[in-house]
Amino acid sequence: MSETDERQLLFKMHPCSKHLSKEALREIASAMELVRCSIGQVVHRPDELVTSVYLIVHGRLRVAAVDGQGNTVMQRYIGAGDQFGGVAAALTEPSPLTCVAEDPSTLLRIDYAKGMELTRKHDAFRLNFTRLLADSVRRTVFNDRLPTQPQLVAFLHESDETRIVSQRLFKRLVELGEMPGVFTDQADFETVEGIRQRQTLGGERDWTLEEAIHEAARWLESGRLFIDYSRQVGPEHAAIVLERCQLVFWCVTSENWECSVQFLQEIESRSPGWRDKIRILWLLKPGEQAPQATELRELAHRDIKIVFGAPVSNQGKVLFNGFERLVHLVRGIKIGVALGGGAARGMAHLGVLKALEQNGIVVDMIAGTSAGAMTGTLYAAGLDPDYLVESFVSDLRPSWFFRCLPRGDQWYLLYKYRMGRFDPMLRKYLSDIRLEQLSLPMHTVTVDLIGGQSVVRDTGDAVHAILESINLPVLSKPINRPGQALVDGGLINNIPADVLVSKGCNFVIAVSVTAKMENVFARNRPDTPYERMRSASTIQTVLRSFLVQSTSVNAIGVQPADLVIEPDVTGFELTEFTRTDELAAIGEQTTTAAIPEIQKLLNGLDAKLFARVGD
Repeated sequence: MSETDERQLLFKMHPCSKHLSKEALREIASAMELVRCSIGQVVHRPDELVTSVYLIVHGRLRVAAVDGQGNTVMQRYIGAGDQFGGVAAALTEPSPLTCVAEDPSTLLRIDYAKGMELTRKHDAFRLNFTRLLADSVRRTVFNDRLPTQPQLVAFLHESDETRIVSQRLFKRLVELGEMPGVFTDQADFETVEGIRQRQTLGGERDWTLEEAIHEAARWLESGRLFIDYSRQVGPEHAAIVLERCQLVFWCVTSENWECSVQFLQEIESRSPGWRDKIRILWLLKPGEQAPQATELRELAHRDIKIVFGAPVSNQGKVLFNGFERLVHLVRGIKIGVALGGGAARGMAHLGVLKALEQNGIVVDMIAGTSAGAMTGTLYAAGLDPDYLVESFVSDLRPSWFFRCLPRGDQWYLLYKYRMGRFDPMLRKYLSDIRLEQLSLPMHTVTVDLIGGQSVVRDTGDAVHAILESINLPVLSKPINRPGQALVDGGLINNIPADVLVSKGCNFVIAVSVTAKMENVFARNRPDTPYERMRSASTIQTVLRSFLVQSTSVNAIGVQPADLVIEPDVTGFELTEFTRTDELAAIGEQTTTAAIPEIQKLLNGLDAKLFARVGD
């Protein structure tokens, strides 16, 4: 294939080629230069004049803004279907941007002046290019929170057992109005109306790369393209898929995941940056836990767990919503819930999570501080909210001895901290499970007194992560880790919505149980005469101090949230864990009242996907 023909084929795979006539496509492509970048290759250096526009066909570029001292003040990544240089070239002055290839990348370079001439000549090209620039500006302004659907997605299966996942996804996308194209290596691929499919490997002959590119370019004009191959296609084909696709699902089970490790290591040795586009997709049985699989997880950005069937005893819908989370991911949606601290009042989070679940709002990620870390982690482990309510009422009920004491609930809480009783209590439900094994991604927030900043955990022992986040100063000593002394995360970030945004969530619900604070402390009110003022206990003072501080710092982490739910739990003492059922009921009622607003906001992100919410 000549370079001229290759440029035309590659140009057809970019959104800027949509609705162009053959003559226009040929003319524009001939004005472009094909640029192949290796990892680390510099596309643009700071303070140089930008005179060209680069259309990204495959790969990923890192774009950073550098100040006068050489410090990076902004950084983002752009991938297939995007562009670099369009805005900077229009300014006709040196740009402070640096642009470097993070993956092996294929670019089409066109002189800016020539490009502008062609936009004036061809209306469709002008419209495509204008939209592309507008999208770039929009993503920068909105901090990349608007949905972006990957156009080239691959499923690589360790065995045919996981094919059910990709096949169900294709059918679901048809239900959502898409017309997905599928390249497969299966001769018996199920024919479904609305799905275009071709057997490109494993038939009478394998397609050449040129044939595949030509067909892919044609199909991308009217929809997205999915690759659905067995891992047995071999490293060469797998490397081609990884280079060209924006998102790759590596599909395994708990029995065969080890077979993928060496193969993926070989693939990654060609380009370590490919790790960022790989998701391990686990197909699990009801009641089955995803293996720790450290070697495999090190080769992928994140994972997703999927189960088909019915929940077992005490198990909620979290794991069984894994398929819907896959749909979210492919549609460019990521819904996060930030759960704030608030001692016993944080038990209202269980009702919030239950109400979201009952109304069909599937959560993709949770971040929690203190009580939010505890409730969120147990929920993310797949436990049913009602079961957790019953468990907390039982587990946190003071023994007879403490119930006989004045302020016995406070002394009991101090006992639980000082005697390390939270660890065995939580182990009953979590055992030695790690955060990365949970049914959905969970981030816990704690504070390091040595470094003086918050620490976000998304890997490691789940119980340890909870203990670090709920570790109230004075009631308990700091938990020492290598180079760290950790205490309650509410000290700095009580409602970590910002953590979720930084992890890619484009819709965030924040839950605050400290937004409303009653003007009562130790039964003292603003109008209580001095002679009738009561003395507060040390525990009361510590808990009230944290409540006041949490109310003040809520605005720090919660700011990026799209919606804030504020259950009114002011009538509950901070140590009344035995009223978890009442607190959860208030959380459920408050969230149920907010469901119409949540549905409206989600509908604005993806009208077809969220038209079904609540049905």
